[in-house]
Amino acid sequence: MNLAFAGAGMISLVHAMAAEATESPILAIASRTEARATERAGQVGARAVPFEELPAGADAVVVCTPPDRHAADTLQALTAGCVVLVEKPLASTLGDADAIVAAGGQVVYAENLAFSPLVVRTSELMSDIGSLNFMEIRQLSPRPSWGEFLDPTRGGGVLFDLGSHAIALALLLAGSDAPVGVQATLEHSSDIEVDDYAEVFIDFASGLRARIETSWRHPDAVWDVQVSSNSGVVRTELMPQPGIEHNGESVALTPLTGIADPHLEHYGYIDQMLTLRDVVGGAPSPIDARFGRRVLDVLSAAYAAASKPGSSVSLPFAGPRNRTPHQLWSDTVGP
Repeated sequence: MNLAFAGAGMISLVHAMAAEATESPILAIASRTEARATERAGQVGARAVPFEELPAGADAVVVCTPPDRHAADTLQALTAGCVVLVEKPLASTLGDADAIVAAGGQVVYAENLAFSPLVVRTSELMSDIGSLNFMEIRQLSPRPSWGEFLDPTRGGGVLFDLGSHAIALALLLAGSDAPVGVQATLEHSSDIEVDDYAEVFIDFASGLRARIETSWRHPDAVWDVQVSSNSGVVRTELMPQPGIEHNGESVALTPLTGIADPHLEHYGYIDQMLTLRDVVGGAPSPIDARFGRRVLDVLSAAYAAASKPGSSVSLPFAGPRNRTPHQLWSDTVGP
């Protein structure tokens, strides 16, 4: 499987490491700046090209540009007959997400945690404890000091960024239990416009209520998941130290392959790249554009709910599809 990259930011380096570990050559890299494309291309043995030349002979395109470019870059690759791995969130508006889904073709939504051995094992253990009555997912981290995460035109703040992981996990772990409503509280520090703290509650058809907390105010990264039923509890720690407990007992983890940085394996990047290879070979995408749109649907509803404290917004979201999540919030709240 030969790859091309649309985007040369920080996450492209992570995908490049996963590509190297799975022996997937990178042929070409495009970026908004020629210097960045040239730098990354030199690091991975590719050539720098303008966006319009993609896919440049590749079998698959990894789209890791900012979210407002995802639709254009994904549609270009799909039109060329390529499989696409598109970074999260799927797009910056639901309208763009609709366009990606409507285009057809094969899209792997890059929710790396869906491919994490930790999350896969958590899901397996959940089958032993029966119907859930509690779910909490926390993603607490320091504020990012790189990229454009603090730019409101990107689409949103911590909930848009880290929260896309957390909401994806909630939907995956809930399985067939459909989300029907969402409530949210968002806060931002005085020196930025985007949210840097969020608390979200997702109500599911069964009566399950999932609590999600995301923050850029925490000094250290703490990412964990806890689910419980009347008969058991599963707790998974993703950061700082990967581990799983089932009813208070430590669960042995699958030994790592040793082919890459353990973080790439723990957090799903290796299995995600191997899945992309399978999809290029004709397999259906297990985490596709429709799933990415579901995540963005909940995100958009959460931002809209946060604009009216105490309110609940029904799912699927029926609001405007041409507004970013940040706009859905700031239309009422303001900076």
